[in-house]
Amino acid sequence: MSVTDDNHFVLVDRPRPDVALVTLNRPERMNSMAFDVMVPLKRVLEELRYDNSVRVVVLTGAGRGFSSGADHKSAGSVPHVDGLTRPTYALRSMELLDDVILALRRLHQPVIAAVNGAAIGGGLCLALACDIRVAADGAYFRAAGINNGLTASELGLSYMLPRAIGASRAFEIMLTGRDVDADEAQRIGLVSRSVPDDELLDTCYQMAERIAAFSRPGTELTKRTLWSGLDASSLEGHMQAEGLGQLYVRLLTANFEEAVAARAEKRAPIFTDER
Repeated sequence: MSVTDDNHFVLVDRPRPDVALVTLNRPERMNSMAFDVMVPLKRVLEELRYDNSVRVVVLTGAGRGFSSGADHKSAGSVPHVDGLTRPTYALRSMELLDDVILALRRLHQPVIAAVNGAAIGGGLCLALACDIRVAADGAYFRAAGINNGLTASELGLSYMLPRAIGASRAFEIMLTGRDVDADEAQRIGLVSRSVPDDELLDTCYQMAERIAAFSRPGTELTKRTLWSGLDASSLEGHMQAEGLGQLYVRLLTANFEEAVAARAEKRAPIFTDER
């Protein structure tokens, strides 16, 4: 295991070929989103984005929490804020957290959230910013802002949650501040599946290995078009983007011919991403 930051709050491991495991490592605070954790997480994600040996990223938390959101007792220090007034300090703080969410979205590689426990407030946002979510049976989710006398809308939650589970369910979960357990999360589509706690990481690794076996431009462009489809203002414009991506892979690689040949020869395809 290699530690990427000096404080050991974010760990990076390579449990399988082509797979990077990123672990939030402040279990005594349930991996809350203190700046001492979020600053190195942002740096790690930016490093992984350009690490071409990594095809899939798995994000999880140490201990019994995925991430418990804002740390109200030990928020840590925000960099580059000397001389700022309190309102501007607050803006810079929120911007840094926004950048973590966007860094997950911007990764070239698909990201699987291995939700091992509580995903509360900003922790729910972290999970939603991942491309795929798998929950341990003991995991639960909460849009906590409303419980703290604030809005439940933070870090893109009011944008991402309705797109994941539909408007009515998102309204209800965000306005009531109630917990959503792993069984319900699977039923409503908040996660792809729930699995026994001790099978969580292996399930995610198996999924990651399957994804990594496919064409790199194929998986990267699929991720891009899925997110752009969720953001699209029109079907026609999105269909054009999809078509260009498909043509790009079809014309510039021999992957389609390899897939056809492999099926005929009853073997696994070997994608080289070259023509």
